[in-house]
Amino acid sequence: MAVETGRPELDDAPFGQVCAVTEVEVSGEVARYRGVIDPIWTIGKKLHGGTMVATSAAAATTRLRAAHPDLADMFAIAASTDFLGAPDPGAVEYEVRIRKTGRQICLVDADLVQGGRTLVHSAFTFGHLDDAEPAYRRVEVTDMPAEPPADALVYEPDSPMGRLVHVAQGSSVAIDPSWARFLAGETGEPRLRLWIRPRAADENDPDIAAYFAMMAGDMSPPVPMNLGRFGWAPTVQLTTYLRRRPAPGWLRVIATAQEIGERMFDEDQLVLDSTGAVVAQTRQLALIPLPR
Repeated sequence: MAVETGRPELDDAPFGQVCAVTEVEVSGEVARYRGVIDPIWTIGKKLHGGTMVATSAAAATTRLRAAHPDLADMFAIAASTDFLGAPDPGAVEYEVRIRKTGRQICLVDADLVQGGRTLVHSAFTFGHLDDAEPAYRRVEVTDMPAEPPADALVYEPDSPMGRLVHVAQGSSVAIDPSWARFLAGETGEPRLRLWIRPRAADENDPDIAAYFAMMAGDMSPPVPMNLGRFGWAPTVQLTTYLRRRPAPGWLRVIATAQEIGERMFDEDQLVLDSTGAVVAQTRQLALIPLPR
């Protein structure tokens, strides 16, 4: 069920709409674009970090293709994102600068601006996505089915998770309760896994499906929740890799940590498509929630 936004097309392609940008002006090396991030792309009251990376990537891609049509087959294969503030849902602007162009690699910076302030800065590396079978793959998820099983917890809009993770109103999301021990009031290893799938119209658009995969790399709840550490865990820095466009179907997200510290923790998220191919990888450094 989609949130009422005054834009009925969100019912069919909500992520495509949030990735849509409109050119405002091009002045020298800076191109400005306007966009809207609707309230459904929030976790609680905060805009979802992965969504902001994906929408910034859409703005950067739009600029690169407009300025260099011969590079239109390139895509954002890596992003390094710093969160300088917490934007509110609604209108945003993107200021985009092309730093370097080449036949193999291009570099593009994008700032997400709201109220005259740069709140999210992303440095994108553009290149050619993989489209062939890999020579080697080390992925150990043989016991994670390609689709949510019957015991998976679906983020229904009126469920506790659905009321917090509004992203589930623009996509389908389910979590594995066997890993999410915090759901049963227990503690466990700082690891989580879940499934997420875009709406059909988003899934069938190759570019939007790729942006969605970038977003999905930030979809897991903070893994310290399995250690009883609840609360807002703001991301300080997020690195995102996009390896290939996903095949249609559910995406699997596996989240793990190397260390949960006193002030910070790291979280890696691996995104697989319905065929088991690696489509995206992320690593983030975040502030650990304070003890209650």
